[in-house]
Amino acid sequence: GRIDDFAVVESDPRVFYVATASAGLWKTTNNGVTFTPVFDDQTTSTIGDVTVSQSNPDIVWVGTGEPNNRQSSSWGDGVYKSADGGQTWKNMGLRDTHHIGRIVIHPINPDVVYVAALGHLWDANKERGLFKTTDGGKTWINTKFIDENTGFVDIAMDPENSNTLYAAAYQRRRAPWGFNGGGPGSGLYKTTDGGETWLKLPKGLPEGPMGRIGIDIYRKNPSIIYLSLQGTATGTYRSDDKGETWRMMSNYNNRPMYYSKIRIDPGNDQRIWSLGAPMGYSEDGGKTFRTDLVRGIHGDHHAMWINPTNSDHMLVGSDGGIHIAYDRGLTWEFINTLPLGQ
Repeated sequence: GRIDDFAVVESDPRVFYVATASAGLWKTTNNGVTFTPVFDDQTTSTIGDVTVSQSNPDIVWVGTGEPNNRQSSSWGDGVYKSADGGQTWKNMGLRDTHHIGRIVIHPINPDVVYVAALGHLWDANKERGLFKTTDGGKTWINTKFIDENTGFVDIAMDPENSNTLYAAAYQRRRAPWGFNGGGPGSGLYKTTDGGETWLKLPKGLPEGPMGRIGIDIYRKNPSIIYLSLQGTATGTYRSDDKGETWRMMSNYNNRPMYYSKIRIDPGNDQRIWSLGAPMGYSEDGGKTFRTDLVRGIHGDHHAMWINPTNSDHMLVGSDGGIHIAYDRGLTWEFINTLPLGQ
């Protein structure tokens, strides 16, 4: 069963949530020894993203509808919120977005939430874009709408300035006879005023139509940002000036329409993980990647969490379930306690 995302309580990493492509949401409070299904009473079981508020871990947001573009991709019915650690849920709207790529929560005020919504996979629709709420989901503003064929697949917030965010627009369409994974609507955007205005960031990025883009910001120095980008020059990109300029580090981005997710080691900006099948690992800032480090576990890696206080501790989610490492990926423990079906 495909794992789409993790949400870990950083103050107590034994507590984390697991979002699945078609088997609901699961929670553990003992580092994966046992899991409890916490979303089975809802009307959908497909999860695109799960995010926990680090300032109040009882608050959990779920975006339904997985963001991966397969023939088997299930669509959801909007975003859900729990205020009691996943015991109960309330649908907070955006029901016609169908697929949610990412949710980010303000680090201090959990009423402020951003949602990257992809919209329908199989046809055009208006309820897609970059949504924001300032009242805990009672009302929403679409801060960036491009067109009825383009939504947003990823968003990242500057850890030192919550008004600065980067968002990846993604134009894509699946049809019975194939898949179109890019277009002129795709691109990278930045806001410095909490979504009031967005500026497109083209300098150093490839010209022409783009596809899926994944974003990660280096915690120790948020001037450093990495992209896993699909376009006329697909690959790994780095910025050292908060996205003003970019340079291509390498052409590594394995099967970009299905993955395009990148993660930076919280303690070393030269250690980069590029999710995919296989997993790519770089120790030189993305110039070169090795694919023989993560071995002996299922491929198709869609989710990764790295402990911000101990980067040897990692969670990886794939089409084959959950794996945990305590030695930066040299050996893995398979968490074989989730009865998933897909």
